[in-house]
Amino acid sequence: MLHLLYVRFWHKFLYDIGVVPTKEPFQKLYNQGMILGENNEKMSKSRGNVVNPDDVVEAYGADTLRMYEMFMGPLDASIAWSENGLEGSRKFLDRVWRLIVDENNKMRDRITTINDGKLAKVYNQTVKKVTEDYASMHFNTAISQLMVFVNEAYKADALPYEYVEGFVQLLAPVAPHLGEELWAILGNEDGISYVPWPTYDEAALVEDEIEVVFQVNGKVRSKANVARDLGKDELEKVALADEAIQEQIAGKTVRKVIAVPNKLVNIVAN
Repeated sequence: MLHLLYVRFWHKFLYDIGVVPTKEPFQKLYNQGMILGENNEKMSKSRGNVVNPDDVVEAYGADTLRMYEMFMGPLDASIAWSENGLEGSRKFLDRVWRLIVDENNKMRDRITTINDGKLAKVYNQTVKKVTEDYASMHFNTAISQLMVFVNEAYKADALPYEYVEGFVQLLAPVAPHLGEELWAILGNEDGISYVPWPTYDEAALVEDEIEVVFQVNGKVRSKANVARDLGKDELEKVALADEAIQEQIAGKTVRKVIAVPNKLVNIVAN
């Protein structure tokens, strides 16, 4: 709180003498949480629970420390230090390296200029979420989404070069040293900080399928994934062919079928 008073005092003084154009030094103040000792107490020499960041960097690397601190939880929360969390962050960065770099420290052959579209949805979701989360300082959830992309990328037979480049750019604020090295291995001469931020395709975010519920006399009896915007007639056929629905209407007369695209089908029968 004292720092806030100091900065506002000096800024208002500078404003009064015409040096700065605004009355306030900033539009928003964000108070970050505190990293506690492993015993959930405030770190202090007297308690003997201080973690020396130099020791962490020596053992795990600077990127691991940076990523772990950003991934621990919400920025405004006070959270206890954990060695297990450090190891988890290092393992993730190692997975990223192996995803992109082969045993000869070269870009993997499965990274190709051909884009089969299989990773389009998760890539564009990742660009959107990470971009928004960085802007709102939700670093932990941004990293979670980066992990989602890596998991999906390992399942793919080929990795589109443009997606790998974009992913490395998204990773760089979290792991800047690794980001620069991967960027160079991908064949880029200019530093990663000098290229435009990745953009996403809104069209790729649209779900091709949607879950609809099937009701009998107003009660949910089944669900199914169908093509988005499937017509009423087709939706009705899918509902009536559903095994669970057939069991519910067996021996009954269907009086009416109400189909609402992208939402539900209600079958009135007695």
